[in-house]
Amino acid sequence: MKIKCPKCKSNKLWHLNDGRFRCCLCRERFSTLRFPVRINLKTLKKVVSEFLLEHSTNLILERVNISKYKLLKILTLLRIELTLDVPKIFAGTVEVDETYLGGQWKNKSLKMKRKLAKSKRGRGTTKQPVFGILCRNGQVFAEVVGNVEARDLQPLIEKQVQKGTTICSDTWRGYTGIAAKGYVHRFVNHSKNEYSDGKGHHINGLEGFWGYLKRKLSAKGGIRKERLPIYLGEYVWRYNKRHLNFKEREKLILKPILAKYSI
Repeated sequence: MKIKCPKCKSNKLWHLNDGRFRCCLCRERFSTLRFPVRINLKTLKKVVSEFLLEHSTNLILERVNISKYKLLKILTLLRIELTLDVPKIFAGTVEVDETYLGGQWKNKSLKMKRKLAKSKRGRGTTKQPVFGILCRNGQVFAEVVGNVEARDLQPLIEKQVQKGTTICSDTWRGYTGIAAKGYVHRFVNHSKNEYSDGKGHHINGLEGFWGYLKRKLSAKGGIRKERLPIYLGEYVWRYNKRHLNFKEREKLILKPILAKYSI
């Protein structure tokens, strides 16, 4: 079946790089991909608004006429979309650090306690390591990593940070050798209770983001490990867009969805 413009019904179309089509006559841009969930635009906008307000699933179900299955699927799709909004290359002065995410031992189920050895704090823990980069302009990048050695962290730094940038870190060995790769490396020694060198070199901004992230995840009451990347992407996005008003953030979420799908 030939594809036609939904506005003027013409079959003379251009195929755009983003997967959409553009009509040669009326210049209308449209997509032939259907949204994975059957829903009208009005209901989707309501779900996005409730999602931005961080309302619970049960509260959204009370406010929006939608099934729980559809709602959970839409929320997952929204989180996946937010993980794609990666900040641009960082420059200037940045902070790098790693943290570990996972519930407290006393809150784990008996089945999980039998499966895992008791987790200690910090490096060497059985919790999930996450690596982050924060630019002093207020933008942050974070990603789930398999380990926190140099081979795991430094490729991410080279990918996200422009050469010549000043990088602030602690004294962890995973950051050794950054200077040889074209960066200015400054560090603080946390083991000696040093949190700033008095010259503006510290990682306090990123430590603040870790605190924000852990509070948000803790409020969820626990999430599955395999779903951590999309929740991490959500809170990175929320943190990066915190200075925008509600309508601006709502538009930023809807725009790529409406561009990609036909609803």
